[in-house]
Formats: sequence, structure tokens, C-alpha cells
Amino acid sequence: MAGQYAYVGGELATAVRAAIRDVPDFPKPGILFKDITPLLLQPAICTRVTAYWVERYRQRPIDAIVAVESRGFLFGAPLAYELKKPLALARKQGKLPAATVTQSYALEYGTAAIELHADALTRGQRVLIIDDLLATGGTVAATAQLVERQGAHVAECAFLIELGFLAGRAALEAYDVCSLVRYD
Repeated sequence: MAGQYAYVGGELATAVRAAIRDVPDFPKPGILFKDITPLLLQPAICTRVTAYWVERYRQRPIDAIVAVESRGFLFGAPLAYELKKPLALARKQGKLPAATVTQSYALEYGTAAIELHADALTRGQRVLIIDDLLATGGTVAATAQLVERQGAHVAECAFLIELGFLAGRAALEAYDVCSLVRYD
């Protein structure tokens, strides 16, 4: 049933939260940026995050993983490797070298577009979309539309961090979502 929500919480979430650095006024005044680079300097925590996702998705019907540019690649690649699943990259428009499918989406001021290679997925595949952060949900919602346009199905959307106060979950209400850490 689509639209289910899983928040991991617990000791793993506590360790991840402790490894994330808050950077005030980045990239502009008034924003409190959640910087994952200190977490990436701690292989033990990264290994535990990957192990959690491997355990979560090993027994689920996942045929492929789509990682969202660019920090989603950091979590999607080791997960795909461990699960022995193909990894497709969702990138900003103009960054992929072969034929693509494109999906535009609204930003606060203007629009953006995300692309997948046209041959990245096959009809009927069950796809896990993974990214580091769920904020407003626009990028992942557009990625999910690309997955569906290729005839595949979104099995779940996974995030290291969810900024609950930005209500990104509303943009993904048709999909199951899992986040390890949530800030309200």
C-alpha cells in the first residue's frame, strides 16, 4: 500500500544525528544546512547506515536502485553493490551522456529538471529511490515520475535525513518513504 511512512529512529538515528553538522546561514541567510560530510568521515557509521538499508531491502522486492544527484550516489552505490542490484543515476539536466528522459519540477523561484538515461530501467521493475535528504520533496517526486514514465514502479523512497518542517512528505504521499533521521 503506497503512502506508508517509516522513521527508523533509535540508536542508529542518534549516531547519525550526532555526526551531522549544522551550518547556519548556508547557502543563504536563514537556512540551517545539515552537513553530512562529518558523517562521511566516520566509516563505522556509514557502514551501519548501509547495513541497515541492506537488511531493510534484502527481503523486499527491489529490482533496481535510482540514486539522486549527488549525495544520493554516496548511499545508493554501496547499497546496490551489497544487494547486487543495478544502479541508475538521476542527474540534473544535461549531465548524462546518452539519450535521456527528462522531468521538470517547480522550485521556490523557477523550475529545474532531472534526467535518467532512457535505457536505465525496464518496464515492470520495482525501484528504490534513494537520496540523502528529503526537504520539499520536489526532486524525488520528479524522479519518481521519471521511474513511472519508463514503466517501472517506485517500491520506496529512502532518505538519510528528513526535514519534517518542510513537509516534503506531502509531495511523496503516493509512495512509501523511509527516513533514518527526522528533524521537525
